[in-house]
Amino acid sequence: MEKRRDKAAIAGIGWTRFSKASGVSVLHLAVLLLIGALLLPAASSLPRPLRPQEAENVGLVGHWPYGPTWAVTVGEIGGVPHAFLGSGPTLLVLDISNPERPVKMGEVVTPSMVRGLSLQGGLLYIADGYSGLRVVDVSDPANPTEVGYYDTPGYALGAFVSGGYAYIADGNRGLRVIDVSDPVQAHEVGYYDTLGWARGVFVSRSYAYIADHWGGLRVIDVSDPANPTEVGYYDTLGHAWGVFVSGSYAYIADGGAGLRVVDVSDPANPTQVGSYHTGTPGLAQAVFVSGDYAYIAHDTAGLRVVDVSDPANPTEAGFYDVPGWAYGVSVSGDYAYIADYRAGLRVVDVSDPANPTEVVFHDTHGLAWGVFISVGFAYIADIRGELRVVDVSDPANPTEVGYYDTHSEARGVFVSGRYAYVAAGEGGLRVVDVSDPANPAEVGYYDTPGLARGVFVSGSYAYIADGGAGLRVVDVSDPANPIAVGYYDTPGSAQAVFVSGDDAYIAHDIAGLRVVDVSDPANPTEVGYYDAHGEAREVFVSGRYAYVAAGEGGLRVADISDPANPTEVGYYDAPGLARGVFVSGSYA
Repeated sequence: MEKRRDKAAIAGIGWTRFSKASGVSVLHLAVLLLIGALLLPAASSLPRPLRPQEAENVGLVGHWPYGPTWAVTVGEIGGVPHAFLGSGPTLLVLDISNPERPVKMGEVVTPSMVRGLSLQGGLLYIADGYSGLRVVDVSDPANPTEVGYYDTPGYALGAFVSGGYAYIADGNRGLRVIDVSDPVQAHEVGYYDTLGWARGVFVSRSYAYIADHWGGLRVIDVSDPANPTEVGYYDTLGHAWGVFVSGSYAYIADGGAGLRVVDVSDPANPTQVGSYHTGTPGLAQAVFVSGDYAYIAHDTAGLRVVDVSDPANPTEAGFYDVPGWAYGVSVSGDYAYIADYRAGLRVVDVSDPANPTEVVFHDTHGLAWGVFISVGFAYIADIRGELRVVDVSDPANPTEVGYYDTHSEARGVFVSGRYAYVAAGEGGLRVVDVSDPANPAEVGYYDTPGLARGVFVSGSYAYIADGGAGLRVVDVSDPANPIAVGYYDTPGSAQAVFVSGDDAYIAHDIAGLRVVDVSDPANPTEVGYYDAHGEAREVFVSGRYAYVAAGEGGLRVADISDPANPTEVGYYDAPGLARGVFVSGSYA
């Protein structure tokens, strides 16, 4: 697991889990790399693409759950308690009138990733990553409907609504203040560019408290929303990920430094009065205070329940080790609701703080990393280590019919004939018989030397994008006995591969697009390359053009009529991080 996490690419916008065994120096390095990735180019310099809802000729007809769970909040709608749960780019609404039997009421798909939630009345305000603030009417829980939005310039990670304003923790673009008195006409009225990376926000009285990652705790006077002004700060020991204010104290989820308790009775002079560290690996991601207890979503260390009746001496009262990575927490009555990343929503009874007990969970499924469509079925590479087979013959009602445990993180899949070829990270290439979609069965495998990230099958050969080990060519004429026949060690990290004719086109991360002649599979030879102006994540070849999903570089289109000299002929600057591309007819 550690090897996997150390090598994992920064997920979503790039803040993946750092290795839990890593020290602060590694954390600093990762953060610096992250800053660079997001500052080049500056968001303000990018042209504005059409929003999804403006592309009226495109409409979502169905989807299959779901994605990583980052955020959860709890509140009443019409006197009935509900949980609002982010699951990838989807908001789920659950009736929790019986917390031990949550019932899904409705859902709505957002353009980016649900990272933060704030409920006020019948409106839910979503910090939605690259798409900024989304406002969803949840007064009818069975039919949540987006009613407004504002595209913040950064990456929205946290939201808090107070007095007609939404306060957004907007990553490297600091605090944004959005007037939401009329959600349909939401508009920015002010901002404050914090020192670090704004990840969480809590508003109390006329102050916004920002968990500013390496910038610690920042205290911003928002009495005049048009002119937010910093009045104080406290440089926490770790990296502030989340903040909750109760009374005169700010409770900070401070990453590797655990919980910090800061006296903010004088906002100009925040002073730490107490702290608590679990002594376990993991990063304190979020905190919620209820009564005398602080509930900490502590990553791999699960839910930690800390007695803060004496703020100067926080003491752990109990803990619950969730199966995934605890990223968010909200408490209502005797129950804590935990956003458990890959493991969905966990509902934990905390009536006895010394013995938190899980009573139920709501599985939002895993991380779909790759997909291949064949004869009415979608074959999904799920990074949790599963090949999922979904019947999509009725696109409006996708239905899972089978799955197979790939024993490692499934990242890419290609179906040819009766076999699915899965790029399974450390597990290499897995060959799965899918002639009966309800009962996929492995028939063979080949343990590649790197991390298998992408696969393309042409004729009798499987071409594997094998991370740092470059391109591997495997003879699969006998699926039960795959045999390596050749390789080409490209620079960088091979992410995806597409074979057209005698050439393999490799999306090679920062090394761009590499063109490798595979006419002799035993001796692949590079013949050309193209600088994708970003991180080449995936490639699709159609006719004389290669279409490259280039991360921050958006979509790049290269003319490959001369494979030795690929030449850019066009690009589209997508609003997020372009990770995948598929071309059909005249559309990418």
